[in-house]
Amino acid sequence: MFNEIEGEHDDVAISTFKAGLLAEHDLRKSLTGISDEDKVGTIQPHDDALVVTLTIGGYDVKRVMIDQGSAVDIMYPDLYKGLGLKPEDLAAYSSSLVSFEGRIVVPKGHIRLLVQTGRDVMEVDFIVVDVFSPYTAIMGRPWLHTLGAVSSTLHQKVKYPSRALPLDVPADEVKCEDLERVIVANDPERFFQVGAKLPLQEKERLLEFLRENVDMFTWSPYEAPGVDSNFICHRLNVNPSVIPKRQPPQRPSKEHVETVKSEVAKLKQAGAIKEDFYP
Repeated sequence: MFNEIEGEHDDVAISTFKAGLLAEHDLRKSLTGISDEDKVGTIQPHDDALVVTLTIGGYDVKRVMIDQGSAVDIMYPDLYKGLGLKPEDLAAYSSSLVSFEGRIVVPKGHIRLLVQTGRDVMEVDFIVVDVFSPYTAIMGRPWLHTLGAVSSTLHQKVKYPSRALPLDVPADEVKCEDLERVIVANDPERFFQVGAKLPLQEKERLLEFLRENVDMFTWSPYEAPGVDSNFICHRLNVNPSVIPKRQPPQRPSKEHVETVKSEVAKLKQAGAIKEDFYP
């Protein structure tokens, strides 16, 4: 079975292919699983780089270039800042690199992050550099070889064998884990959902922990008043030196007015909001 990453305007489509195909099919003939049929949907001829979206550090990251010519996996400033990383998060990296322009680049350090491709997750060591690039990251040979992948800029695809699914289970037959509903305090509107197939002792420990900390959960916004303004606060972004302009009146329907009044009254009573006056 092969998984496939398709580069198409920074988007990724992942499909699963079973190896048991007809003998004349190119997928059966090729060890890479890439055939002329994979050109469908691409504009030929072209000289485009292979650019995809990957899940890095738990976030969907666009403009990731796949480069078989790179001996390391690279992270550029846009991704470094987007993930909220700081210098203290990096480990030292003593070797220098050579950029596309042939210049010597001294890395800021390196960091190990999880990279998810379909259902496969692996740790990747990124070398962080502080140079401009139109890409957020470069996935080079270390990632490709660990994944067991083959990339093709011509076909705008990466293919790799699936380790997440057994060969006899098509991807569209994979189902979500069965969940069991556990009622809290005899109130059917309040419940936890836990895995139905969890081992009994593990399930009991989990439920005991949840019940001991039930006061940390809310089931409606009316149960969470008094949020510290240092945590979150909504303010109107207005300039006090600018004279307000009167806007034409917008008159909602009577039904909408009553609904808004009712919801506002509930929030005020719960202490989630308070009335304020502006000059």
